Amino acid sequence: MDVWFYHLQRQPLEAVLPSLLEKCLERGWRAVVQAEASQLGAIDDMLWNYAPESFLPHGLEGPDQPILITSDSGNPNDAQIRLFTGAEVQISSDDTYQRAIVIFDGNDEQRLAAARSQWAKLKSEGFSLTYWQQGENGGWIKKA
Repeated sequence: MDVWFYHLQRQPLEAVLPSLLEKCLERGWRAVVQAEASQLGAIDDMLWNYAPESFLPHGLEGPDQPILITSDSGNPNDAQIRLFTGAEVQISSDDTYQRAIVIFDGNDEQRLAAARSQWAKLKSEGFSLTYWQQGENGGWIKKA
């Protein structure tokens, strides 16, 4: 499984997560967004309201959700991708995801330190890691 780290610097999670999820759905992938329990309602609201002309089918529970928002580590909707938005990365080589994405705010020293620690842990476990950093225009630049 590939693990991609997205280092937010110029845009907040609210600007980045919906576009990443749209790309997942375009590929035909189901997604799990794993967040801290205190973030679940805000992410749910964000996905309902991020753009009036768009719709991302999602929910906080249920195996039929194309995008499931949760604080749990399970995969009840048989997702091909798992996105971590502040939650501790909980994956193993036995998981069946095509990809995991770790999104972290590079302007928050605590989140930056946590991402570095998670990178080191996943690298030592043999995962294939890629690091993406936001460029000046908000686009993504592959750094590692």
